[in-house]
Amino acid sequence: MQTDRLIDALAADGASRDKPVGQALAASLLVALPVSAALLLSTLGLRPDLHEAISNPFFDVKFVVTLALALAAIIVALHLSRPEATAKGWRLLLLAPLAILGLAIGVEAMLPQRSSAMTRLVGNNSLLCLGSIPVLALPILVAALLALRRGAPSRPALAGALAGMLSAGLAGTLYAAHCADDSPLFVATWYTLATAMVAGLGAVLGPRVLRY
Repeated sequence: MQTDRLIDALAADGASRDKPVGQALAASLLVALPVSAALLLSTLGLRPDLHEAISNPFFDVKFVVTLALALAAIIVALHLSRPEATAKGWRLLLLAPLAILGLAIGVEAMLPQRSSAMTRLVGNNSLLCLGSIPVLALPILVAALLALRRGAPSRPALAGALAGMLSAGLAGTLYAAHCADDSPLFVATWYTLATAMVAGLGAVLGPRVLRY
């Protein structure tokens, strides 16, 4: 009887430990995303011409790019949450948002423009973008790192950087609803720099938070 109880206890402990990291990440993001959204709405708000902007394909591309980054980073991060997993091949998923951006930049270049490429690149709110996305990403980054602790990533710095990327991608999606700069050149420059900042922070925190 004691042996049966021991087996049942070990099985219950194993089931608890094997709770899917994806489930924990989804729950954490469901908590963190409303916090970041509330922060956006209470400070910056939505762009006043949102209804008209939706008809602009380059406005829509911003959401496609940021969500593609978030989704790719989530997939790779969940893959690397297993100790035996390697990043080989999987990192190619992170090229998806870059490919979308490259295509959008090419399409924009073929269209007649009222302003120069440099003007579109710098935009009107570059510094606001550079500061807002990391701030909006912080609650999401904390939630993602706590969720990934349920796994056992063999490369915690890389896993932390991926947590930063997914956080920046989701934060960028929120910020895009405020951002009045729709040029793909602007997104490729300032959204990417903001993402690099959050990914760098995640890489620094990863070895401290995700070590097992």
